[in-house]
Amino acid sequence: MQNQYFATCPRGLEAPLQAELSAIGAQKINPVDGGVGFSGDLALVYRANLESRVATRILWRVGSCRYQTEDDIFKAALALQWPSWFDVSRTIMVKVTAVKCPLKSLEFITLRIKDAICDKFREKGGTRPSVDTREPDVRIHAYLTFDECQFYVDTSGAALYQRGHRQASVDAPLRENLAAGILKLTGWNPGSPLLDPMCGSGTFLIEAALMALDIAPGLKRSFGFERLKNFDTKAWDGIKQAAQKRVKPATPMPLFGSDVDFRSVRAARQNLEAAGLSNVVQIQEMDVLKVSAPALAKGVTGTLLTNPPYGERIGDEDELGDLYPQIASALKANFAGWNAFFLTSDLRMPKLMRLSPSRKTPLFNGPLECRLFEFRMVAGSNRKEAKIES
Repeated sequence: MQNQYFATCPRGLEAPLQAELSAIGAQKINPVDGGVGFSGDLALVYRANLESRVATRILWRVGSCRYQTEDDIFKAALALQWPSWFDVSRTIMVKVTAVKCPLKSLEFITLRIKDAICDKFREKGGTRPSVDTREPDVRIHAYLTFDECQFYVDTSGAALYQRGHRQASVDAPLRENLAAGILKLTGWNPGSPLLDPMCGSGTFLIEAALMALDIAPGLKRSFGFERLKNFDTKAWDGIKQAAQKRVKPATPMPLFGSDVDFRSVRAARQNLEAAGLSNVVQIQEMDVLKVSAPALAKGVTGTLLTNPPYGERIGDEDELGDLYPQIASALKANFAGWNAFFLTSDLRMPKLMRLSPSRKTPLFNGPLECRLFEFRMVAGSNRKEAKIES
């Protein structure tokens, strides 16, 4: 049976998410701002939750309605067959998001949808599910436009960027699905060299290692669909076992990270160990200005990718203004032939570095608007030769 689904993702990553869904057999794929709609059977949504590195949640569309008032939304929610999708013993949470909604209170709409779900259960059996706004068994989402409301049951549970192996973090940690999507945008391929010289808690490197070893990002966690009535245990076990068989041995890869902050280095090592990747990635404590390209075979270059300490993390614009030109000098001196990528919300970066980006991709790190700047470092030692391609 074909169902309608919607996979949410960080804005700017719709294209790599679309490619992921297409690769696992999704049908009727429709990318929009902030996500991708698609259709498929239960096995497909199991694979999407297990395999997607970019999605935040996979939502199952269970109904929709046109509305003018809160009562219209209540009646539409009451008409849906909630008891056929999950048991009354499951705790629930309702979340409402809206764009150009004319109604005054999303909180009131949330309450009305919750009441409709509980009333439906009372109609069927006399009891109602309990509400848990922190760790519910079942999450219900409603999305409102100017005159339409769509109802979804969340098949993911906890957000998909929660891979199950982050043990330690630093200030402003990067979400795993954003890091994975950025890796895809850079064109980096598993097996080729990757360096993060300001690695923080190691998110870019861990995501790269998972890709290189063909480890499905959801192998160490559970999902919301396991608590729904239509859950097919046999199908899920087969999908998980197939993914487990693909995993490659955790051998050293050309993945390198460093940070000047010993706490970040410690956090990165803890997270790598928790993910079973300690042998795969090399981490060291070092200032970004002193990092050199790893010793590679003659003619082999790689990708430098980092999320530098911009305003929200160190807060001193004058300090950043001094740091950027020094980073540019280090790139020219040490990374000829490499492609360098910087994710930052500080749009002054290229100007302060006195470099011209070959590409700049708008992205959002949570609510924070950012750019992914690409600088192609041309081989050569003098100033004229070590220019940046525009």
